[in-house]
Amino acid sequence: MIKKINSFALVFLAAVAFLAGCEKKDYSFGEFKTPADLTLTTAIAGADASNPNGNGTGNVVITTTAKNAITYNIDFGDGKSQVVPSGTINYKYNSPGTADYVITVKAVGTGGVVSTISKKIKVFVAFEIPATILQNITGGTSKIWVSDKEAPGHFGVGPNDQFSPIWYEAGPNSRDACSYDDEITFSKDANNNILMSIDNKGQSFSIGASTAFYGFGGGDACLGVTASGTKKLVFMDATSTSTPANSTRIQFDVPGNGLIIFGTGGRTYEILSLTATTMHLRNIGIDGNAWYQKLKVKS
Repeated sequence: MIKKINSFALVFLAAVAFLAGCEKKDYSFGEFKTPADLTLTTAIAGADASNPNGNGTGNVVITTTAKNAITYNIDFGDGKSQVVPSGTINYKYNSPGTADYVITVKAVGTGGVVSTISKKIKVFVAFEIPATILQNITGGTSKIWVSDKEAPGHFGVGPNDQFSPIWYEAGPNSRDACSYDDEITFSKDANNNILMSIDNKGQSFSIGASTAFYGFGGGDACLGVTASGTKKLVFMDATSTSTPANSTRIQFDVPGNGLIIFGTGGRTYEILSLTATTMHLRNIGIDGNAWYQKLKVKS
């Protein structure tokens, strides 16, 4: 009888031990702490009384601090952001010219609690247009360009990771008449800026994907797009994956509707090749494709 009791006791103790092992454990993340006393300071390289927006390098030292912060997520205001655990970073802005940027910092505390602070800065980024580009486009003063309508591929399209119109190349004089009567004038001012004006004779061609961008509807068409006014072009190093073998590696932005010979909804043009009399441009359209146009100097 005693042996049976002992056996039952052993079974009972084993069962208790098993249940204890299966018991749910409690985990703790510790105390949630909200970052406090968040600060944000910036130092623009070369900024002084004469150059309040910097020396043109685009370098800015960004420093942020907070109590109880374990890391910082910094949005630089130019479409880029980065996690900066130390809270200090030397960041370089690349868009040429003078522009405002709103820097936003999210300080992250334990448990993911966030505190936010923002600051607007104005930064100047210098870009010197290469002398050959400046000379070939403007002739040193002013030069009128038109569609190189006799050249194969004067109008073309291809995938945005390539640098030739591998999907379609227009044959000579095969496009809409409104694409062939535009005159584009590139001129140089006293500070070596390049200005552009267009006489589109009242109409410009647009691909179907971008007609709504210009305020119209329908497919590919000649549209009554306003192209008047002189625009100061913003030049910079190309941001694509092109190489010196297939591009000059220089691009420019066209303010406003971005039109040159025909509209794609894009405003940035990479100069693939340029001589004193011919120009080959690549542009990413609103449809995400790479569009090509060839120009020549008006004879």
